[in-house]
This record gives sequence, C-alpha cells and structure tokens, in this order.
Amino acid sequence: MLAYSYVERGKFALLEKPVPSLQDSRDALVRVTLSSICTSDLHIKHGSVPRAVPGITVGHEMVGVVEQVGADVVSVRPGDRVAVNVETFCGECFFCRQGYVNNCMDSMGGWALGCRIDGGQAEYVRVPYADCGLTRIPEGVSDEQALFVGDLLATGFWAARISEIKEEDTVLIIGAGPTGLCTLQCVRALHPRKIIVCEQSEERLRFVHEHYPDVLLTTPENCASFVLSHSRYGGADEVLELGGTEDSFRLSWACARPHAIVTIVALYARPQVLPLPDMYGKNLIFKTGGVDGCDCAELLTLISQGKIDTTPLITHRFPLSRIEEAYRLFENREDGVLKVAISMG
Repeated sequence: MLAYSYVERGKFALLEKPVPSLQDSRDALVRVTLSSICTSDLHIKHGSVPRAVPGITVGHEMVGVVEQVGADVVSVRPGDRVAVNVETFCGECFFCRQGYVNNCMDSMGGWALGCRIDGGQAEYVRVPYADCGLTRIPEGVSDEQALFVGDLLATGFWAARISEIKEEDTVLIIGAGPTGLCTLQCVRALHPRKIIVCEQSEERLRFVHEHYPDVLLTTPENCASFVLSHSRYGGADEVLELGGTEDSFRLSWACARPHAIVTIVALYARPQVLPLPDMYGKNLIFKTGGVDGCDCAELLTLISQGKIDTTPLITHRFPLSRIEEAYRLFENREDGVLKVAISMG
C-alpha cells in the first residue's frame, strides 16, 4: 500500500509499505477513505516532536471503513464506517475512567497514531484499542462531514466544555485557524450571549463573517478595547486561546474579566510568563492541556442533526498520489487554504 512517511528530519516521502496486520485482540484494521493534514504533522517534519519515530506513516485525522477486528473488539465490525480518534486510550486506567483520556497510562496512550506508530495518510491503518479509538459514523453523515471529529472538533468540543460557558456569557476566542474555527462551532452550539473572535488575518476574518455573521470580530491591536466595550463586567467571561503566540497569550488574560476562565488550547514554541503583579486581583482560573477526545459520538450526533458543519473548512482536495503537493500548499498557506482532504482513491 502507499503510505506517506517520516523519513528523517525535514523529509517525508510517499513509500510502498505492507498492509498492517492486527497485533492485539483489541486492534482493528481500517481502510482509510479520507485523511487530512494537521499542523502537528509539520511539527514532526521539522523535528519539533522528539517522540516521533522515523519511518512511521504520518497522519492522525482520518475516517474509513473497518476491514478486520480482533477477537475482543465489540463496538465495531467489518463494514462499519468510522471516525478515528487522534488519541489512543485503554478506557480502563485511572485517567481514562475520569475522562482524561489524553493521559492514558497505557504505553500506547495519548498521541500515538502518526507519531509513535503508523498513522492514516495511507491506504490502511491499524488502530489499537479499537473500542475506544473508533466511532461509527451515522447514516447520512458523509466522510467529509466526519473528517475532523477525532481531532480538530474533539479539541474544540473539549475546550468549550471545560470553559464552563453559560448562556448569559460573553466568550472571546483568540485565533481563527482550523482549530479555532472548530472551537467556534462548538462554542456556538452552547448559545452564549456574545461570541467575539480575535484574528489578525483579513482572509480568516472574512471567512468567519461569511459563515457565522452573528459572531463579533476584532483584531489583536483592537481586542482589549473591543472586548471591554462588548462585555458587562470588565472583560470576557471565558477566553479560549488558540493563537499560540506571546501576544495572544497576553491578550488571553488581559481581556478576561475578574474570576474568568482562561482556557489555553494553543501550543507554544517557548515558555510563557505569567506576570502575576500585573494580574493581581483578577483571580483568574487557567485551564490547560491536551484534548481529551472522548466525545466523538456526541459530535457525530450534532453533525447528523445539522448543528455542526465543518465541511466549509475543506478548501482543497487531493488524491494520496499528490500528497506532497498538498503539503506544500498547506505548509505555505497558499491559495487561501484552511484544511486539505486527502482521498485514497
């Protein structure tokens, strides 16, 4: 089969590899029908993910059809269309029982697919702990509609959930990249009083205005004053930070009202500093960490009900044979790209 693989730092290549085989009674083999490229894949390419194993097939955003299951798999069977979770988790350890599946204590727990074991930018993928890592796609939901359920949408849903958003609240979302746009959809599903999106890119601001005209828009240089003028208690009730820069981190706490919740979704290239003397008296609650992607079934239900639709994020489509072209486009942010869908046909 064809598989896009991490050869060495700075180099990916489309290689011929054997079809994976089951290694455990809880594994499933999935024939990938649609995959996507994530910024985390670029981090692997450029050596920013030390745990990534050279030689592995990359890719952790995918949907497909179950081809084979191990003897102990009960939730899916061959022929089922499934969304694949970005995280591998056992469902049985302390953290899994609390719903903190990103911290699964199993040796394969956390982000394994496309990082430590072969992922889904390939024709087939082996999924460990298939009962936890695979979710059946409902009838009427297309592959493109389900493509981001296991990663981007799971991240947005997790961020919205832990932010404790209420209907009377004003919510600030910093960053309108693909993850920010998925987070926006999940926040909108909670119906807060106001949603403000802060974004530097005029192109992305236009996208938000076109698809979500009820959302208020601002830019980083105007964000603090804009939020102040559109909130009741001196700032946003909840801030979700997806920008990933020093400036966006500063805005996240500066634009929050006293006793607000600040949810850090972004990954940063270097440590950030909390200037506690400047923050004194705001009594903020910070929530941080990786996505706990255990709500995929609920997300697919919301999609089937028409309450969430991320297909507008797919701006470009390529076959697997042209995946290098897709990577160049995505990495260089050319032609208004947001997300790329990679078909295996």
